[in-house]
Amino acid sequence: MDLSDIHTLLESARNGDRGSLARLLSQIERSPVVESELRLALAGTEARAVVVGVTGPPGAGKSTLISSLLGPATAAMGKTAVLAVDPSSPFSGGALLGDRVRMQSHGLGECVFIRSMASRGENGGLARTTATAVQLLDACGWQLIILETLGIGQVELDVMDIATVVMVVLNPGWGDTFQANKAGLTEAGDIFVINKADKEGAAQTRADLQDSLALLQSPVPISIFDTVAVQQQGVDALWNGVESYLCSAREQGLLAKKQEKRRRRLLMRILERGLLSRMYDYLDSEHGSHRLSAVLRGEIPLEVLQAEMLSSVEAKKH
Repeated sequence: MDLSDIHTLLESARNGDRGSLARLLSQIERSPVVESELRLALAGTEARAVVVGVTGPPGAGKSTLISSLLGPATAAMGKTAVLAVDPSSPFSGGALLGDRVRMQSHGLGECVFIRSMASRGENGGLARTTATAVQLLDACGWQLIILETLGIGQVELDVMDIATVVMVVLNPGWGDTFQANKAGLTEAGDIFVINKADKEGAAQTRADLQDSLALLQSPVPISIFDTVAVQQQGVDALWNGVESYLCSAREQGLLAKKQEKRRRRLLMRILERGLLSRMYDYLDSEHGSHRLSAVLRGEIPLEVLQAEMLSSVEAKKH
């Protein structure tokens, strides 16, 4: 794709063309060069969108909960985009695509934009380009961005670095899994949801959460909500809780701190990606391949190869 095409698509997307927005999202997934050019084009753009990260174990009902939240969310904030990280194809969409039919039946129409993104093996529950996608959606006027993490059996903490507010979704009877992961959970979550709260074990799950959250020192109290998303039960109260958290966090100055953290995290990801790319280039070279073989044979220490790689990367800067 020509650089001029990127800017043309961006202008069209910022003017409300959803097709151009979809094409840009596809292109940044396929090409780091396009992603880099788009970030340059968006440099200096004020971040205004609220990003709600929804995380938790598989089967907790994250997609169904997001679907049920769209009504009150769009009523309160207007245009809402949903980014769902998918483990395989950016077009398969997993369970969320099934919910898309129900979303349209709500009559939300042009108020909602839904997109699946491929994780492509990334750790942390997010796709490589998630931060850039959020930046693009924000620049195109989507006031609320709901980000659903992969759900791979563990709590994906990367969402903390992107979201304005993190919603952790659990089911009753999470039990031993909760005990094994509660440190990560309590660090990640701003709001906790016990979905499928009509099932046995909801009270015990709430008690476990309350015990763990009581140990935290948070300037904004962390709330626990019970929902039955498939029946729309507790959803309005949950959304009111999101708005209450945002109001308190803004008053405490937490939102500004989170925005700074988002920028720092994006910077670190860009630096890490560039450094790794140059290191792989070195190892793929004839000299680098020879030196790697020497390490594997035990002829030179790994630390020597590391120093040579870093020197090679530094030399390419000049």
